[in-house]
Amino acid sequence: MLPLPIQLLINALSRLPGIGPKTASRLAFYLLRAPQELSMELAETLSGLKGSIGYCPRCFNITQSGRALCEICDNSRRDAGVICVVEDPLDVLALERTGGYTGVYHVLHGVLSPIEGVSPEDLKIAELIKRIEAGGVNEVILATNPSMEGEATAMYLDRQLAPFGLMVTRLARGLPVGGDLEYADQGTLLRALAGRQTM
Repeated sequence: MLPLPIQLLINALSRLPGIGPKTASRLAFYLLRAPQELSMELAETLSGLKGSIGYCPRCFNITQSGRALCEICDNSRRDAGVICVVEDPLDVLALERTGGYTGVYHVLHGVLSPIEGVSPEDLKIAELIKRIEAGGVNEVILATNPSMEGEATAMYLDRQLAPFGLMVTRLARGLPVGGDLEYADQGTLLRALAGRQTM
């Protein structure tokens, strides 16, 4: 029913995460009605994306191509003795938005998942070990998601890091700010009780 170029755009957009066929259709028709400059700018940005982005050789966060290190690793004001281990670059963005973390990061690019065939060799775990072996690290913060895979990855990393005698910590979990106890699930309440702090 639709002209082929529009159908191809809808198909391409619907392959993006979180975008179903209806949203893809709305976006395609929005771009069709939008000024030519917007469509051209979007096309140029997308076509240059892969070539202009690379990974930091130290922490494996995304960075602009051609940089020796990402902006965080290259910042002398960051505390290189504290490494926060995260699953993917979006987690770095989330932590940076808080403005409260001054250490550096290590991006694993996934989590352990035997069901999906993701093993330690598929993640940037060996590179993390090499960073720690190089010295100067005092603490490793395990900031994987509190999912089954995230917990398994954190436990695996904890065992791998034990011989180094570092302080290995895990992000606190529990009740969100502004949340009501009556709506919290049992697991969240148990974690909140276990992680309670003095006033």
